[in-house]
Amino acid sequence: MYEQAVIPVGNPEAFQTVRQAIESSFSSGRVAGFLSALQSSKLRIREFEQVLKAGKLGPAAADDYAKLGDGDQGMIRELYLSLLEQVDPELRRKFLKVYAYY
Repeated sequence: MYEQAVIPVGNPEAFQTVRQAIESSFSSGRVAGFLSALQSSKLRIREFEQVLKAGKLGPAAADDYAKLGDGDQGMIRELYLSLLEQVDPELRRKFLKVYAYY
């Protein structure tokens, strides 16, 4: 059975700040507003770096993300991509342009 390796985090404070910003954006009470903000900014949800730089995950998230090493940044991107796939299908249909690949 596959078991994902545990990778130590190099900068736990910055990692936790970015993680909380992402989890907060995808929380059930805020995800619709987050998707609406992306749509009004003409951002695609899978373009993590652009979403981050636009400040859609909070003002400090981009700075803290820049402090992370490559491995930590990879784990953050993986978390973000896994959470965007867990959004309710009805919301995904409503914000189709945000989720579209074109």
